[in-house]
Amino acid sequence: MGMLSIGFLNLAELLLSSTVHLLFGFYVFSSAVASDLSKCFSGGFRPLSHQNEVVKEEYSKGGMATMDVSPPPPPIVLVHGIFGFGKGRLGGLSYFAGAEKKDDRVLVPDLGSLTSIHDRARELFYYLKGGMVDYGEEHSRIYGHSRFGKDYEQGNYPDWDEHHPVHFVGHSAGAQVVRVLQQMLADKAFEGYGNTSEDWVLSLTALSGALNGTTRTYFDGMQPEDGRSMKTISLLQLLRLGVILYDWVDITFLKNYYNLGFDHFEMAWKKAGLLGLIDLLLGNSGPFASGDWILPDLTIQGAMISNASLQTFPNTYYFSYATRRTRKFMGITVPSSLFGIHPLLFVRVLQMCQWRHPKDAPPPYKGYRDEDWEDNDGALNTISMTHPRLPVEHLSQFVIDDSKCHPLQPGIWYYKVIEADHIFFIINRERAGVQFDLLYDSIFERCRKHVFRMTPPPIVPNHSNH
Repeated sequence: MGMLSIGFLNLAELLLSSTVHLLFGFYVFSSAVASDLSKCFSGGFRPLSHQNEVVKEEYSKGGMATMDVSPPPPPIVLVHGIFGFGKGRLGGLSYFAGAEKKDDRVLVPDLGSLTSIHDRARELFYYLKGGMVDYGEEHSRIYGHSRFGKDYEQGNYPDWDEHHPVHFVGHSAGAQVVRVLQQMLADKAFEGYGNTSEDWVLSLTALSGALNGTTRTYFDGMQPEDGRSMKTISLLQLLRLGVILYDWVDITFLKNYYNLGFDHFEMAWKKAGLLGLIDLLLGNSGPFASGDWILPDLTIQGAMISNASLQTFPNTYYFSYATRRTRKFMGITVPSSLFGIHPLLFVRVLQMCQWRHPKDAPPPYKGYRDEDWEDNDGALNTISMTHPRLPVEHLSQFVIDDSKCHPLQPGIWYYKVIEADHIFFIINRERAGVQFDLLYDSIFERCRKHVFRMTPPPIVPNHSNH
């Protein structure tokens, strides 16, 4: 009887989680369609173009190739998180809710929404520098996908190097993507580019950054015992089936509108065929079989594996905004507000408050305590968002007032905790209201006025003063 009750509760939780995610997906998709219809009726609608054309347009609009007497400021690159999208996807919808319009030199790359942190970091490099995405020979062989991906005929910032660095702003998993990219630059991991270094990154701002994993992954279906495998019956299993079918039917219009990023796994029916589909569904091939997708990277164990090889570099500025929608009530952590949390995230905030690591499973790290991971924003735990702390804690400084932490010092993670849920500052700027402007104005002002290298770049002919 007890086992039956537990099974019933698990199925009820699965149904609830599935409903919440479907509603959120419908919310985002309907917002995009509504935006497109609005443009259509106002005469401003343009047919969807191939993403290469979008990249070229973004390059020209951002002014990256414009000749000027004085050196232009470094571009600010906004990197989306899981299920996210860049410019050119979902019609006219902006993942960052239009924040990119606050500065003339902002880029919004479209990376794989569910692909691994590693693969997204590789895509980000070639998006900026140009060329065909190279996922790496060894990595591609191990995880069973094509070595090469999308070809960026024209990079969005081809001058990118240590004398022309960039600012990165990463939301959610996007922050960890930038950290992995910076380490790859330091390790000179891009074939044909022997001069890369960590100094190509001037600053990284993590907004609700997934720096140390999240307990949310275990609710959704990752096994807490190892952080790599999936539960047999779970939300992620439903997601796996949906992704495989979406990529297999390979409807061009839908893929142009929203792409999950698994093209290099060649799951489309033209390549895989019916037998290939069966193999994918049975879990014998594809990203979910090999583990080369984003959820294993977002478990606490997965984040620790990544963090073990990631450094905080002495010439880069780091700032993190950790979000929280919880509070203490009679010694118990509960959601901080009924109306301040997005309706689609309220249940998730409540669930994460109550997470308890299974007693029969080894803790993810020595000294782990459930209570440390109770505060959350509905997707990530607040403790995970402040600064890299697992398996080794990096140098950090808690900030209450942004204006009182200047001058900033490189090589230190400055972090601030703000009251917001995980999607408060993306998709819909109306939710955050004035707080939206205050946050992004603060980020952009820091990039433009308070973050700079002490050693000036060499004078080159295009930038010489006359």
